[in-house]
Amino acid sequence: MSPSRLVQAALDDSSVRRFIAGGPVTLIAAGKASEGMVRGLLDTSIGPFERGVAVGPGPGTLATPPIAWYAGGHPLPNRTSLDAGHEALRCAAEMSPSGCLVVLLSGGASALLAVPLEGVTLSQKIEATRVLLAAGVPIHELNCVRKHLSAIKGGWLARAGAGRVLTLAISDVVGPVEDDPAVIGSGPTVVDQTTFSEAAEIVGRPRVRALMPPGVIDILDRGREGHLPETLKASSPTLSETMYRVVGSRRQAMAGALSSARGLGYAVTMLENPVVGEARVAGADHPRLAAEATRHLTGPVCVVSSGETTVTVSGRGRGGRNQELALAAASEMSRFGTAAVLASVGTDGVDGPTDAAGAVVDSTTLSRAASLALASSGTYLTENDAHAYFDRLGDLIRTGPTGTNVGDLQVLVTAGR
Repeated sequence: MSPSRLVQAALDDSSVRRFIAGGPVTLIAAGKASEGMVRGLLDTSIGPFERGVAVGPGPGTLATPPIAWYAGGHPLPNRTSLDAGHEALRCAAEMSPSGCLVVLLSGGASALLAVPLEGVTLSQKIEATRVLLAAGVPIHELNCVRKHLSAIKGGWLARAGAGRVLTLAISDVVGPVEDDPAVIGSGPTVVDQTTFSEAAEIVGRPRVRALMPPGVIDILDRGREGHLPETLKASSPTLSETMYRVVGSRRQAMAGALSSARGLGYAVTMLENPVVGEARVAGADHPRLAAEATRHLTGPVCVVSSGETTVTVSGRGRGGRNQELALAAASEMSRFGTAAVLASVGTDGVDGPTDAAGAVVDSTTLSRAASLALASSGTYLTENDAHAYFDRLGDLIRTGPTGTNVGDLQVLVTAGR
């Protein structure tokens, strides 16, 4: 279902409409699905709109005063992310006390909407994010640090609002708590359980601390020592009346893939547990898990899974978790026992710092690579260079940005036994 339809479906709920009713609406939208989510809201009878900010990863085509569009940076914030963040805080602070702040969040919001904590520069925050991404820290740890370097995340946006706060979110969060509101967009409108101490521990790890800007370490240490106010906690007396709904997630993506495969005549099943961890480990395991899940099925079979892995870049390549997962699966795919194809893609159409959404690997990948005199798949894995490997084979998946983000999706099809 499209982002606009997801928002419209949420607003069909009478309890949500009652929560919004009674005053003007101030709108803040941030994430890769911002444009679609805003359009879905505008196509309803919700309003009138007092003021609004929407930020996404591209120029957008929204031209609907009083809602202003910003093209922010992702996966690293840019100056426009900062402008959008400051304007969002102003919108919240200046909203009518009888009104409702409607916040539309989707994957990418953490980078796209940025206001560094006083004492932290934008360049320092960008560098901190870059270091943590390169170190392959899990998304919940990255967001813990982001929240404690921010004046808008970790509940600060809700704290700035003078009226009711409704958040509708499309989730790309798979763990440790699936669809955790405190992690989606780094939780700008909800209570945060993490602390400065946890953030300081994450950046204090040996392979991270040596590369971290000293100013970031100093701020987190000051917070740990109690010299800075913590992120929003349940005991906060200034928390506005809030409602939070997750309107889309990886499970809708899996349901759509299963429905399409069933319509094409496949026997279908899914892997319930999210695909997480290092991409090269998850990829090596994936064909075996898929084979076990289809043992009881006959004829053409489709196995669907989803999640979000990580890549610790130590080689000369660019990474890309879906491409690395697919490459790590190549050896097992060649031993699958029947013709089989596995695709792993980012639902946002962007796989790491590459021009691809993911890649396809099948039971012939290794033999085709050998015919092109490519080095072994293991060599490319060591270099984190799956993009170059699949580019030579013509097996990259290039979709361009899709306007949504619910994590990564894997689809494996076999001819059956």
